[in-house]
Amino acid sequence: MAGITTTVRNHVHHIINLTSCTVYSSDRGDFLVRREVRSTGFMVPGEHDDRTAPQFRNRKGRGSHKDRSYDRSRRDRQRGSHSGGFGGPGPRSRLDDPDGDVTMSDNSQDSNSQHRFNPYGRPYRKGEGRFDRDRRQGKGGGGGRGGGRGFRGGDRGGGGKARSGWYKVTIPHGRKYDKKWLLTALENICTVQYTPVQYHVDHNRVHFYVDDSSAANALHKCSHKITDTDGYKVEVHINPSAPPSFLLLDLKPEHLEHLKQCMAKRFDGSQQALDLNNIRTDPDLVSQNIEVILNRKTNMEAVIKIIEENIPELAGLNMSNNRIHKLDELAELVTKVPHLKTLNLSHNELKSDRELDKVKGLKLVELWLNRNPLCDLFKDQASYISAVRQRFPRLLKLDGHDLPPPIGFDVETPTTIPPCKGSCFGSDEIKAHILRFLQQYYSIYDSGDRQPLLDAYHDGASLSLTTPYSTQNPSRSSLGEYHKDTRNLKRLKDSTVRFRLLKHTRLNVVAFLNELPKTQHDIASFTVDVNTYTNTLLSFTVSGVFKEVAVDGKSRDSTMAFSRVFITVPAGNSGLCIVNDQLFIRMATTEEIRRAFVAPAPTPSSSPVPTLTAPQQEMLTAFSLKSGMNLEWSQKCLQDNEWDFNRAAAIFTQLKTEGKVPDVAFIK
Repeated sequence: MAGITTTVRNHVHHIINLTSCTVYSSDRGDFLVRREVRSTGFMVPGEHDDRTAPQFRNRKGRGSHKDRSYDRSRRDRQRGSHSGGFGGPGPRSRLDDPDGDVTMSDNSQDSNSQHRFNPYGRPYRKGEGRFDRDRRQGKGGGGGRGGGRGFRGGDRGGGGKARSGWYKVTIPHGRKYDKKWLLTALENICTVQYTPVQYHVDHNRVHFYVDDSSAANALHKCSHKITDTDGYKVEVHINPSAPPSFLLLDLKPEHLEHLKQCMAKRFDGSQQALDLNNIRTDPDLVSQNIEVILNRKTNMEAVIKIIEENIPELAGLNMSNNRIHKLDELAELVTKVPHLKTLNLSHNELKSDRELDKVKGLKLVELWLNRNPLCDLFKDQASYISAVRQRFPRLLKLDGHDLPPPIGFDVETPTTIPPCKGSCFGSDEIKAHILRFLQQYYSIYDSGDRQPLLDAYHDGASLSLTTPYSTQNPSRSSLGEYHKDTRNLKRLKDSTVRFRLLKHTRLNVVAFLNELPKTQHDIASFTVDVNTYTNTLLSFTVSGVFKEVAVDGKSRDSTMAFSRVFITVPAGNSGLCIVNDQLFIRMATTEEIRRAFVAPAPTPSSSPVPTLTAPQQEMLTAFSLKSGMNLEWSQKCLQDNEWDFNRAAAIFTQLKTEGKVPDVAFIK
């Protein structure tokens, strides 16, 4: 124990005066050193190491970097920018480690080691990172060079986020790490996807840029959560920054002329194809000391402008091996190069298939994306092809492999869709059965009590309710009453919930129907299609519109549409008994709303008003025989035409020819 104390003193006595030192030993053999220190002016030349050691810090105060940090801390104190401790956020103030770490080596550290007393530290506010505090206080953040200056106009930060939207990420002592290892380690624990821009080494530090504030905050939270192979924690510093310098570099006019000549040599007029593969290394450009990098905004814009002005009929474009990580500028190809059919973006740095959304307006038939990071995001080839084809439905070849022909409507000119036909029954016998069933079913369904529907369902009947899949809040939709019971398989992944929402037995089915809002169906809107018919089974679909009816008997403003599949079996007296009922409810379209409830039809259970004169009763009977309609609909037609028999007959003939007389009007 005494030996350890002596060793600690030997490491620190050149920098600080040790006034008390107590060493505690735990059962695991870990050690905690409590120190009280005060600063002295004596510095030892060498390089300062501000990383966090696995068990205790390297206490060799070394070199000019230490001097700069000390001077910066003193300067901050003089400006009144300190927030506690010894006059401000010195170089060690960021070594607090309130969070756990992610060990990137096999020799992981014990995450339960006791918290180390840090005399240079300042109080930590729970739920708040340094980057957030600095941004709220108007500071640009510390770390790196010029860390305590803030980001005012004219300073290197250029106003930070408010002006550029860029952030500079600094990894102290990052030079020792392999680039691939470091970036992979950060990506594995960062909660926001990002693209590192202009990764470079400056002295012992590593820097790169990100252009997203959420990514910057997420990266800041990664600090001290990665442990390298030597047991040191990797720090991550974030500062608002001006855009990377390379983004601001415009090509000079003479350079543009050389670029234009270079592109002309790479253009194949017979194929209308332009090959810009790895254009940065083109000998013609290199010999003129011209650097064209297509992940630079200005360079890409220059290339697209040359294409627009000289070869707008371009059909094929190869932009592989150009380190492209975003497609913002390529979005202009949609309007400027409308005939582009082939695009090669292989061997680039596209990390998300969402980048493809920026160019999905292109009518591509061939696309190359292989050797981009985004290709590794898909679980299998089928999902990869599906994601790409969602953006480019006409695609026939992907990464050099033929795809199955797309299924769709390739209609270039406006085409009038044929009008929807009416009901399809198959035979008059089936038609009579179904119309009689629907008249009886919906007369009860739209009444105040649906309990009599028990007679319409089989003892082992099943019912399911479905509404359209939607990402919006169901409570804000007019279908809110139905969303809680919807069994949409795209929305529900839990098999237990799916089974619970399936109503079994006729008692449960009718009990559920009684809980649904009261309704008023527009019988005239019904369309019936027979799906299957045998001697022992009849399956048909009925579609139409309805309104919900409030307690006071008034219908709501919103009109809804439904589609219902009934699977029935024969019942006594030529009736039908439901064994399966699938109800789908959605909001009605504009056209459906326009045509719904134009002339409210009498409810199926209503009867003709008995107060008719003898001539009217005689006319009603004659009109019913001649038109084939039942007495209810015949009376309505005569009343609407002021009991003019000839005019009513002419109107009826016209509406029947146009298919506007509902089938239910002929049920007697």
